[in-house]
Amino acid sequence: MSNDLPFNQTLVIIPTYNEIDNIERMITTMLGLYPGLHLLIIEDGSPDGTADVVKRLQTSHSDRLHMIERKGKLGLGTAYLTGFQWALDRSYEFVFEMDCDFSHDPAQVKDLLEAAQTNDLVIGSRYIDGIRIINWPFRRLLLSYLASIYTRFVTGIPVQDTTGGFKCFTRKALKALDFNRVISNGYIFQLELNYKVWLAGLSVKEVPIIFYERRDGQSKMGGGIIFEAFFNVLKLRFKQMMGTL
Repeated sequence: MSNDLPFNQTLVIIPTYNEIDNIERMITTMLGLYPGLHLLIIEDGSPDGTADVVKRLQTSHSDRLHMIERKGKLGLGTAYLTGFQWALDRSYEFVFEMDCDFSHDPAQVKDLLEAAQTNDLVIGSRYIDGIRIINWPFRRLLLSYLASIYTRFVTGIPVQDTTGGFKCFTRKALKALDFNRVISNGYIFQLELNYKVWLAGLSVKEVPIIFYERRDGQSKMGGGIIFEAFFNVLKLRFKQMMGTL
């Protein structure tokens, strides 16, 4: 089946900040696995030379490897929104979110793309068919799992992994979103997009993935995430009830 998938209509967006340990291996792995697939790197001014590696690789893959350079760390949410608009301005039909650090397995891109042939949004889920997370400390695992339960309770969305960052949007799903009205930029950004696609009446499917803790480089998870998550989930639900979402 994977040979018949429309990789030439597919864009994978990968935000980067200080990913010198991973960027070359990720690009060569993805382009090698999926002939026809395009990559868009959203590079937030990494001081470690990440952008230089991408530019060097572009000399060999100028048709499939693209990069948008931004001035400094502007946040994951704005990185993806920039990438989504770039994709919509072109002819891509399937648009992925994916991390650069190999916590998302490149070999599973085909599984999400296959499901996207009959669904509007496909989420790589860490919490269906058991908990599928490798090398997380128990406290972080518990926090993430409880956050998913909390967000499901508040919003009613029938999704087990509400905050996962490995997913595939169809063009139809992206066009249903008003990027100017997205209120989250951090951890809850993923839930907000899922919630809005679901509220638009589009189909959302979860596909089981295995999530690996990053091996190289530093985690981008910082303080304030729990505070933002708790209140932004309530804010999303309140806006939906008021009809202002």
